[in-house]
Amino acid sequence: MKATRTANVTWDGDLLSGSGTVESVSSGVFGGLPVSWASRTEAPAGRTSPEELLAAAHASCFSMALSGALARAGTRATRLHVSATVTFDKLEEGWRVTSSAIAVRGTVPGASAEGFATAAEGAKAGCPISRALAGNVALTVEAILEA
Repeated sequence: MKATRTANVTWDGDLLSGSGTVESVSSGVFGGLPVSWASRTEAPAGRTSPEELLAAAHASCFSMALSGALARAGTRATRLHVSATVTFDKLEEGWRVTSSAIAVRGTVPGASAEGFATAAEGAKAGCPISRALAGNVALTVEAILEA
């Protein structure tokens, strides 16, 4: 079964002085998010960026993948706190997303630090957003098991 999701954006003006708005998404959960070139390359100033939205997508995708993997291993997580830091950089060939670094802190009764780290590596490799980025973006994960 496939799932299709939609986002709608309107952009006004040129790249450097223009701006846009993420108007809506198919779920209806959010809209009205301002976006600009400056929010990508300078201070956000109350606007989002594609990279920030990608970080949110990666963190949420990873948390689902890790939660599922831990449950299948018999060590159900009671809490996972996941942060994804996406880097957008100007390289010789132009601007591109260069990395997504995930940091996860988890409370997982019965899990060992080694088992948690192994599950986190598996989630990094297997979550659909990671798989979409693989080969184009450096992916890392730091996993800390909390007592």
